[in-house]
Amino acid sequence: MAAIAPLISVLEYLRTASEPDCEFVAGVLEGRSVGEYDHSTWQMILAGYFLAREKELGILSRPELRVQTGPDNFRIPDVALLSRNAPREQIITNPPLAVFEILSPEDTMTRMLDKLADYEAMGIGAIWVIEPTKQLYFHYRNGQLAPGSVFELPGSPFSVPFAEIAALVD
Repeated sequence: MAAIAPLISVLEYLRTASEPDCEFVAGVLEGRSVGEYDHSTWQMILAGYFLAREKELGILSRPELRVQTGPDNFRIPDVALLSRNAPREQIITNPPLAVFEILSPEDTMTRMLDKLADYEAMGIGAIWVIEPTKQLYFHYRNGQLAPGSVFELPGSPFSVPFAEIAALVD
């Protein structure tokens, strides 16, 4: 999706209500691709899978939560996993443990790579992209996307094959 507005301030962005919530990158509101069945299903399954394990893993599972990746950048991962020990913030400024982005047909590689680079620069330990229609999983590290099949929670022995999560999708 193309940028939908000219330059605005961070304060204006934080006061802007849009549905779905837009991201904010260097003064520009950027729409997000959401609302399709496959995207919604995977978002619900991922958030729910980790929600059921929050206490066991010492995490919080949150969908569509604003993450301030830099002074002028606010991203909204489809699902973020936060440490239960992290400060409670309305807008996340401490790096989540992990984020998941679920692709929609309108997503472009350029915009997705920019978003993933912002997450990595913030210090997020596990960055995943899911292609829901083909059930493909990609891990982002050091500026590169690589196929993967097992999610590992940073700082923890917990791991789960994505096939186990995919089995929950109807």
